[in-house]
Amino acid sequence: VQLQASGGGLVQAGGSLRLSCVTSGFNFDDYSIGWFRQAPGKDREFVASIVSGGTVNYADSVKGRFTISRDNRLKTVYLQMNSLNSDDTAVYYCSMWQRYWGQGTQVTVSS
Repeated sequence: VQLQASGGGLVQAGGSLRLSCVTSGFNFDDYSIGWFRQAPGKDREFVASIVSGGTVNYADSVKGRFTISRDNRLKTVYLQMNSLNSDDTAVYYCSMWQRYWGQGTQVTVSS
């Protein structure tokens, strides 16, 4: 099982980024995928998840700003992040069942 996260970077407050999580090694259609993040000095926290049928769930802190989606053909999950603020600065990880993790991608929001 492999998950490869990408798309992070440096963005100004109010800006947008789209993260991608490309997966392989398992039957993507059957599993939910989640995004998590870890800011310096803080615990890793849940951001969003999407199940195989398309039902989504978001942390309260990102509702209305972030959108998670999946492309079953490409075995990829996306996280569209809008209206970013400094509290969103973190390393973002994608995960399958919190058992398998991608390597993380850094998101830095400058104020």
